[in-house]
Amino acid sequence: MSGAGLTSQARITASQKPSWLGWLGRLGMAAAGFLYCLIGFLAIQLALGAGGKATDRTGALQELSGEWWGTALLIVVAVGFAGYALWRFAVAALGEKLEAGDDDLSVWKRLWYAARGLFYAFLCFTTVELLIGWHSGSSNEKEQTAKVLDWPAGRWLIGAFGAGLVCWGLGSAYRGVTRKFKDDLHTEQMSPRGEKWVTRVGVLGYLARAVVYVLVGVFFIRAAWQYDPDEAVGLDGALQKLLGQPFGPVLLGVVAAGLFAYGIFYFVRAAYREV
Repeated sequence: MSGAGLTSQARITASQKPSWLGWLGRLGMAAAGFLYCLIGFLAIQLALGAGGKATDRTGALQELSGEWWGTALLIVVAVGFAGYALWRFAVAALGEKLEAGDDDLSVWKRLWYAARGLFYAFLCFTTVELLIGWHSGSSNEKEQTAKVLDWPAGRWLIGAFGAGLVCWGLGSAYRGVTRKFKDDLHTEQMSPRGEKWVTRVGVLGYLARAVVYVLVGVFFIRAAWQYDPDEAVGLDGALQKLLGQPFGPVLLGVVAAGLFAYGIFYFVRAAYREV
């Protein structure tokens, strides 16, 4: 069979895949965008001295619990995270994007999609815990790090985890600087002005996420090097560390605005990403 015939057959196969999986993925991206916007908004308030707090994903979700409207939002977010996880698992298993049957994925990319699916499945589980009142507080990185440090080769595991976060942050910075995040977007459906603003928001968001992940990774590496779990911090701790630096409110405000922009960019992804 000719190459053109194979490509045509692949596209037919892709078109026969359930489109609702793609919509679940888009719903999940919107849920993730909402969460980043909430984290960024709370951090901006903290930087301005108008209340707010430095919080991680779980802490941001807890801010919604307790009110009827917050409960309604948590239900939507939980469904979104579940949909995103299911979409990632489906793409990892199929080895193809649903809208591009001729774009076969490598084994490593499949594993990455499966890992992302597990992460969002965990976020969904955490959100459900908050809904039914089982979750009592945010994750404590210091306690968890202390437990892992007592394992055989625990210091190496913590150090490797920190190094992985640093690499992830540097990869995020690379995607932001090079605009690689646009590769999966249907930019042809945007106006020239719209694409320009999407690019700006994406660059700011990816660079802010890079700062946070590099900071968190560095502190985990320090915890392993010094055998001190008190050095380990999460997203909330990294934002708090920024506030404690010279010109801290300014630094925190810039990074927080970037995280808010990253959330906005996720809403754009929900509308324009190739799934």
